[in-house]
Amino acid sequence: MTRRRDTFQARNQIARQRPTARQRRTARRPIAAAAIAAALLPTLFSASACGGPADATTGSDLTVMTWAPAGTGSADRPGMTALAEAIGRDVNNKGGLNGRRLRVLTCNEHNDAEGAKACAQQAVDNKAVAVIGSYSQWGDAFMPVLERAGIPLIGGYGLSQPEFSSPLSYPVDGGMPALIGGSGRQLVDAGCRYVSLVRPDTPAGDNLLGYLANALKPAGLKLLDVKAPEKSNDYTPVVRKAIGKDEPGNCVTIALGAEPTGNLLDAYRRLGPRNTRIASVIGSVQQSVVDSTGGDSGPLGGAFVTSWYPPESAKVWDGLRDVVRTDGRTIDVSDPGVETTWVAYEVFRVVSDKLTSAGKAVDSKTITALLDSGEGVDVGLTPPLSWGTTNMLPSTESPRLVNTWVTYQVVKGGRMTLQQPGFVDVRWVLTGSKPPA
Repeated sequence: MTRRRDTFQARNQIARQRPTARQRRTARRPIAAAAIAAALLPTLFSASACGGPADATTGSDLTVMTWAPAGTGSADRPGMTALAEAIGRDVNNKGGLNGRRLRVLTCNEHNDAEGAKACAQQAVDNKAVAVIGSYSQWGDAFMPVLERAGIPLIGGYGLSQPEFSSPLSYPVDGGMPALIGGSGRQLVDAGCRYVSLVRPDTPAGDNLLGYLANALKPAGLKLLDVKAPEKSNDYTPVVRKAIGKDEPGNCVTIALGAEPTGNLLDAYRRLGPRNTRIASVIGSVQQSVVDSTGGDSGPLGGAFVTSWYPPESAKVWDGLRDVVRTDGRTIDVSDPGVETTWVAYEVFRVVSDKLTSAGKAVDSKTITALLDSGEGVDVGLTPPLSWGTTNMLPSTESPRLVNTWVTYQVVKGGRMTLQQPGFVDVRWVLTGSKPPA
């Protein structure tokens, strides 16, 4: 009864925000509430960074791994591995995952191909049943290692193409394609007439241009491509090009990392455009960036943000906040990498429960078989996820991109809040098809 009441209250909190007539015409899906802490991952056992010795695993333990870069600069995501360890400590104190301890290994992949490959090999050597969460742009290096060993990747951050194409990858979000496509539709709904995309001058950045163009094309909006260096102390020339003549109806969407976005916003504040509206995507902007740039009085006041998930302040994240608070470590719960790791572990929990209830072993083969079966996995933080054949995206490059839903948020009162209730489906943008009527 308590769980049902909490779920009802969480849904009610989101539903109280009323959509406009235009928003009601946009395809969307209600956001379900996540189970609260009492129903979260029952127990995970944390090992030290980069794992413990292989003989530390006993017959009663399950081993998983989470990796991310640390100590490398702007690509660092130490919160993801810290959360994996915190989950381990929290749930292990509650008796085990269906009576079994789960050994959480973490690894620093150093933001390079060899580091990512070494982390994947460590997962193999330790007989991990799954890699959960994790952040790496080196999918070409780590996915072949996991594939040869038959180890599934559940909920990688979605930085590399293999994460959306490998038959052993089960992404829980739509990566940058869904975010940038969603940002385009959010700006169309906002009445923008001209859109500038500030994006990295990289091959990955090149791909974003096509998705944004697909989103803007039905409305006839003009698109300006503004390439930006991944690291710079002065983005003034980039901002000048993006805002152009600063005419009414001009909008700018930013698709850089959090650190370069902060530097770019400093230049934006100095130039002080009067008419240009600013937008971004989660990962470029998160609550900590809003706070550090002055909240409502800063350049992000009133900004549009497209995300994979509900805002950090939503009740559906209560379980995540409780685990972090109890653990006592400094982990930014607004970090989308942290949130993705949480979602991925929740998917693993649900899968483990299903297998155990069916009297089956929990190992890499049974996990993969259940995920491939097309049976939906609903953890309340995204629309129900399914990686069955009928759910695949009709794309040769990204067939595993099954979660094409995003949320529209706006910075209001210094907080990132839902602009409209529910999720918006941008599948048509990603496939280049016609928008829904």
